[in-house]
Amino acid sequence: MPDFSPRQKQYLAQQKKEKHIVLAARILLFVLFMGLWEVSAKWDWIDSFIFSSPSLITKTFFLMCRDQSLFSHIAVTLTETLVSFFFVVLLGVGTAILLWCSPKASRILEPYLVVLNSLPKSALAPLLIVWLGANERTIVVAGMSVAIFGSIINLYSGFCQADPEKLKLIETLGGHKKEKLTKIVLPSSVPLILSVMKVNIGLCLVGVIIGEFIGARKGLGYLIIYGSQTFKLTWVLMSIVILCVIAMVLYGILNFIEKRVWKY
Repeated sequence: MPDFSPRQKQYLAQQKKEKHIVLAARILLFVLFMGLWEVSAKWDWIDSFIFSSPSLITKTFFLMCRDQSLFSHIAVTLTETLVSFFFVVLLGVGTAILLWCSPKASRILEPYLVVLNSLPKSALAPLLIVWLGANERTIVVAGMSVAIFGSIINLYSGFCQADPEKLKLIETLGGHKKEKLTKIVLPSSVPLILSVMKVNIGLCLVGVIIGEFIGARKGLGYLIIYGSQTFKLTWVLMSIVILCVIAMVLYGILNFIEKRVWKY
């Protein structure tokens, strides 16, 4: 254990206290929101048929867990999200590397990437269903379409910002693009890649849900649409809560990986 000075110990204690205060405030805010929601539904301040309540959502969750109907929906959405995320990372990094290796190709393709990234992906989903059919492959593609173009643009921009002096040194020592890429560009871009991955996991989940809204027979997106059409709004709110939890868990895992990478 390092020997800290009294001022350092005081600073660390203050930082620890601040973290505890922030955590306590978050928990308190969550409890107050849930309590107000429950009380409002119970005392008819809001219509519990439309807005449901935490107790109704919890009861529905356990009922659907008991007959195991919910697990299949969660598994389908999670699998589609992870598959689309895997392909986004693979294609995003790979395409950004190819663009970095070929400046002429990057100048030609850059405006198209910007246009495709700015397109509303919810407008593409119906076309994907028509082109590819209503199946899991289409939903994976819908998930990829939300994240892939922004990922390529951000990664390519990051690759281009690699230290020019180090690149010049590699060139002076007789290195070529391969050495520049493997020794300078990719190692210096690891934080950027991890940061882009943290954003993409949420975007892939959004894209998958958009795809499930239109062409799925299973998944949390399908459950939301089916619940809204049959006025089972507790199903809708329960599915939204589960999606929030999934997004938090996936983001937390990537955040943990990022911290581990920074340690080494």
